[in-house]
Amino acid sequence: METSTDSATGHDSTTGTTGGSTASGFTRRALLGTAGAGLVVGAGAGAAAALAADRPGPHRPPVPAGGLGPARVEFHGEHQGGILEPQQARVQLAAFDLAGGAGRDGLRALLRRWSRTAARMAAGEPADEFENQVALDAGPCSLTVTFGFGAGLFEKTGLTGERPAGLEPLPAFPADALDPARGDGDLFVQIGADDALVAVHALRVLQRQAAGTAALRWQMSGFARTPGATAAPMTGRNLMGQIDGTNNPRPGEEGFAAKVFVAAGGEQPAWLAGGSFLVFRRIRMLLDSWEALPVDRQERVIGRRKSDGAPLGAPDGAGERTPVDLAAQGPDGSLAVPSDAHIRVAAPAANGGAAMLRRGFSYHDGLLADGSPDAGLLFLAFQADPRRGFTPVQRKLARGDGLSRFLRHEASGVYAVPPGAPQDGYVGQSLLG
Repeated sequence: METSTDSATGHDSTTGTTGGSTASGFTRRALLGTAGAGLVVGAGAGAAAALAADRPGPHRPPVPAGGLGPARVEFHGEHQGGILEPQQARVQLAAFDLAGGAGRDGLRALLRRWSRTAARMAAGEPADEFENQVALDAGPCSLTVTFGFGAGLFEKTGLTGERPAGLEPLPAFPADALDPARGDGDLFVQIGADDALVAVHALRVLQRQAAGTAALRWQMSGFARTPGATAAPMTGRNLMGQIDGTNNPRPGEEGFAAKVFVAAGGEQPAWLAGGSFLVFRRIRMLLDSWEALPVDRQERVIGRRKSDGAPLGAPDGAGERTPVDLAAQGPDGSLAVPSDAHIRVAAPAANGGAAMLRRGFSYHDGLLADGSPDAGLLFLAFQADPRRGFTPVQRKLARGDGLSRFLRHEASGVYAVPPGAPQDGYVGQSLLG
């Protein structure tokens, strides 16, 4: 698990917007007869990239003056929502399997239906079908719905010739303990929102709309720090207490798009241009073992101070953005950042420059049979090609990362994420027509 740098198992808070966030002309509250208000949040893609580049770290913008409820992310655009936007406080993840005989026509009809409904809910409007009033009084709360395609979808719809080259099973990594029932799936859905009820409402509506065409395979819930919980915007912490996401790639940086999005004219099929690949991993943290370590030992496992995220060996007053000096030595002449420290093993320079945009969420689902917490990270990483992003980094982490002793990878999935839906169109239109 990556806590402060780019890695295959990290958690982050992202910056930027895609397609622009616009004023919400109507909210669920306004449409259903109670007082509501629109609010302009974010900016166009170019302005968002500039804003992200100017920020000192991958921080969320301040809470809008009107509160979190009216904040809106446009559903249609060049890229799907839920990739470049600031991370929301809540997430619902789910995967569906296509029903036998659904075929290409059934998939097309479902994606049209889902896209139409997701666009309405992202605008704060009631769902056009199966509105259950769970989110009746809320605005859109920065709702994003992101769709991905698993490898099985191409087999079941007769589209094997359009299956992307990067959509292949991940290799087996040492110490993996994967549960097939909680991974993979033909269709993947990521639903983010700053209100839990808004996210749950969206998932339930989409699930009911899929009946007869696709069945729920697995579902998980996660959370991140709520915007406004800290006095000033700052990088969040994970359940190990570590500042997590310092060196995540940021919009506006040189080469950002090449790391995250599929370029036109490459080895991937034309329909995926402007899209991405998503690697999902459910990573349980062995918190009882981790919390038994003294803080100074935890810091040596990570390679950063726990209090402020500064790299070991940095002077007093340094912060999380202080460049890591991997050659720095301690008073006894040993490496300040140990040879198996997470930030050393995960560094892009040590992995051929491999990087990805991480957008993970914490989870805590009670206790296991042995009394230990069933808690950890729902790891989500968007990248141009997992074969050059996640896979080489995770191979190295599995072999030499001291943090791996405190983690268990328990579920996994790889999905092709289509580009955003055009106005009056649907996600997946570039594939299905």
